[in-house]
Amino acid sequence: MTTDRAKRAAGEAAAELVTSGMRLGLGTGSTVAYFLEAVAARALEVEGVPTSEATAARCRELGIGLLDPAEVDRLDLCVDGADELDRALNLTKGGGGALLREKVVAGLADRMVVIATPDKVVDRLGDSFPLPVEVVPFAIGPVRRRLEALGFEVSERRAGGELSLTDNGNAIVDCRMRGGIADPSALESTLAMTPGVAESGLFIGLATLALLGSSDGTVERLEAPSA
Repeated sequence: MTTDRAKRAAGEAAAELVTSGMRLGLGTGSTVAYFLEAVAARALEVEGVPTSEATAARCRELGIGLLDPAEVDRLDLCVDGADELDRALNLTKGGGGALLREKVVAGLADRMVVIATPDKVVDRLGDSFPLPVEVVPFAIGPVRRRLEALGFEVSERRAGGELSLTDNGNAIVDCRMRGGIADPSALESTLAMTPGVAESGLFIGLATLALLGSSDGTVERLEAPSA
């Protein structure tokens, strides 16, 4: 319950950044669920691009208008969660399996705000929480060997013995690096050039603000360093 209160605090703080007329990027996950509820409770006239089918379904329930990303060239604000973040606001995302769509939507936004709890802040990404990598099923073997050669411990994400597939029909491999990822930006580039990788859960240089909710209802603001 204390975790729920912390997530709610972060979600409600992010909703205060939203004004009527905005076009939003709508993330995925339990913390974002509180953000969606808070936006709906304010009866704001907004529309958004959802990053998963689950988010789209919840928006329909709450009466939040949906946009087709094929018809959107920019968004005012993207609000999403994170599995890990460092104090430079580099992120790992994809615990819920929506990393590819989340990165597409974040890239459309003028501003990305992360909502999380303080325990998500780490010194190095990829140690306490594995880095998700979305992979075309045909290429799982070659990609796995490439990741292991880079020093990762790799496991295929499964449910009931079957590969867990994303909304895009791809598989996910979860990659842990003992001691954490030394250079997230360089690794993101390496993974982007690896045949068979659809997307990695590294979000580098996208987030500008993190809102970290605590169980007492307070929210810490963590700003990205100035360029």
